[in-house]
Amino acid sequence: MDDLYRELILEHYKHPHNHGRLEHPDISAEEHNPLCGDRIRLDLRIEHDVITDVRFDGRGCAISQASASMLTDELIGMPVEEAKRFSKERLLDLIGIPLAHNPVRIKCALLALKTLKAGLYGVGHAPDDDDL
Repeated sequence: MDDLYRELILEHYKHPHNHGRLEHPDISAEEHNPLCGDRIRLDLRIEHDVITDVRFDGRGCAISQASASMLTDELIGMPVEEAKRFSKERLLDLIGIPLAHNPVRIKCALLALKTLKAGLYGVGHAPDDDDL
């Protein structure tokens, strides 16, 4: 089963969904992981409190980039209030590989979620990794 999830991560890394930037986004946020240098920017378009479009841009390891790709797939059509409650457990389930014993990889996997929360709550008000 782990091989299946590894293939999924590599597929999202090589062919990311919703990659790029939006012109005139309603919300834009960028975060980085100082431990490894990974960087994610998320651009969101919101209409009637629903995320109607999202793009991500950045650089980093396969896990951080695949995580961003998978997260953006989930966000399109989601109400903003639901996106604010998107949990780290939900994202880690999407990624599908056990990362519990590797805190550096968890930070990579959660970088896109941290970026989302920074954008939705306002930079400086996003929860810490432990509170995602």
